[in-house]
Amino acid sequence: MNESVVCAAAFGDQLRQWRQHRRLSQLALSLEAGISARHLSFVETGRSQPSRELVLRLAQRLEVPLRERNAMLMAAGYAPMYPQRSLDDPALSVAREAVERVLMAHEPHPALAIDRHWNMVMANRMIAPLLAGVPSSLLVAPVNVLLLSLHPQGLAPRILNLPEWRAHLFERLGQQIAVTADPRLRDLLAELEALDALGGALGGALAEPRPARHALAVPLRLATPLGELALISTTTIFGTPVDVTLSELAIESFFPADAATAQRLRALHAGLAGERDAAGGR
Repeated sequence: MNESVVCAAAFGDQLRQWRQHRRLSQLALSLEAGISARHLSFVETGRSQPSRELVLRLAQRLEVPLRERNAMLMAAGYAPMYPQRSLDDPALSVAREAVERVLMAHEPHPALAIDRHWNMVMANRMIAPLLAGVPSSLLVAPVNVLLLSLHPQGLAPRILNLPEWRAHLFERLGQQIAVTADPRLRDLLAELEALDALGGALGGALAEPRPARHALAVPLRLATPLGELALISTTTIFGTPVDVTLSELAIESFFPADAATAQRLRALHAGLAGERDAAGGR
């Protein structure tokens, strides 16, 4: 079989999968992309070779993530368009420094950066004290934030509103799967669902029914040696990234939900600063 026909067929399969994932008919997508439904049908079945411009236009209309847009380009026989580099790459030094500045500036409140699979990439100094006592096996890089939060040996026993917080995390993960169709995220969801059963076997804390969705932000209520911390979170992403790594990076910033939490975080931060100054004076 001609190589171009094979490429067109491979691209057509990916295009059909994304179109169906977005629940669009061929007619609806063709109207959005400005082509005929017949042409789109020929592209999906491999009878027509799409131009590079059409591949990108269809991917944009389908809101395909940058990593998968590269895969679609290669399947259609074109070079990938979006670079994919490690965050340690010198080309991304400006972006990495920007993330570090955001994390540091957020102190005395906790903040961390995660990749597309919820693995912790960077964190400010306020995160480590909150993880004190967590088994080292759960802190081996890459540390998955969701597993760390919901594992019975992780933070789960310390989360005072665990069913509520777990439901919030499950909803966010479900939304991410709906957008990206990432199989590794589906595997992560299955692993977290298995923790529900494990939690039930260990005492039922995780087996409680999930409450109805709240209209306001869901707080994380965490028991610590300082007392209860009530935290609300925000998510920050890079605007209009053209690098795969940056497009998949998110900063999770936590803010105090009450005055008592704010005071406790300031005290914790002052203690960390004192330890740092003492170490520097030696």
